[in-house]
Amino acid sequence: MTTEYHDNMEDDSSSFWNKEPRPGPLSRVSRSRRWLFMGLGAAVILILIIVVSVTNTQTMSRLSYVDTTVSNLTKSQSSTQQLSKETAKGVQRLKFAVESNKDQLTSVSEALKQLSALDTISRTVANLKCTMERYMNNGTTSAGCCPLGWENLGTSCYFFSKTTMPWHDARDWCNGHESHLVILMSDDEWTFVTRMASGNFYWIGLSDEKSGQWEWVNETPYVMNRRRWKPGQPDSWTGHGLGSGDEDCAHLHNDGRLNDLHCSTRLPFICQRHTQDM
Repeated sequence: MTTEYHDNMEDDSSSFWNKEPRPGPLSRVSRSRRWLFMGLGAAVILILIIVVSVTNTQTMSRLSYVDTTVSNLTKSQSSTQQLSKETAKGVQRLKFAVESNKDQLTSVSEALKQLSALDTISRTVANLKCTMERYMNNGTTSAGCCPLGWENLGTSCYFFSKTTMPWHDARDWCNGHESHLVILMSDDEWTFVTRMASGNFYWIGLSDEKSGQWEWVNETPYVMNRRRWKPGQPDSWTGHGLGSGDEDCAHLHNDGRLNDLHCSTRLPFICQRHTQDM
């Protein structure tokens, strides 16, 4: 009896070809490393995404700031251009107004010159009148006249000396000639005296040597008016090298304003008297 041979497909020997080998310890470690690398890669990618997002946000913010700045500069430039145009128009209007009123300004200037000339003529006529009276009356004159060499304004006569003296000597000279160092109380007097001074220095009757307070020679208190003084004056300077004391006496500067000097300084002076005293 013949025995047939049949392959057993279910034989366990075939498992050598068909079944995977069981994972060993080294295989499990390799798989863990792969997961670790994948996790690290994902984390790096996530970090890159966050960095790029933050950078993009900052960039957009900066671009927005730059855009706003440019817009503001554009508006400012437009405002500046508009202001420049308006200023140019204003200058043109002012130029036109000056040109339109040029004739009027010239007329005003001429009128002022004529008034000044009339004032000079009036004083000359008054002086001639007084001179004629002196000649006709053997040297005497009526009230309202000034002595020879004196200038008249209203009811006062003014003498502008050509010699120089210290302040105290000038005061005494005026007192000896029935007058006093000039006292300037009104704007008309200031204008007249400064015009007649012709840019020279002159002592006037103002001092602070008695009490440290400025007063006129007739002991009338002086009301301080800074616009009448040179800038920074009076300064009571002690570095003058002219002996003891500071600058206690006032004089007219060449621009018509006041300055204080040491009283021993030699200057021309102005005397004043009333016309009715003659």
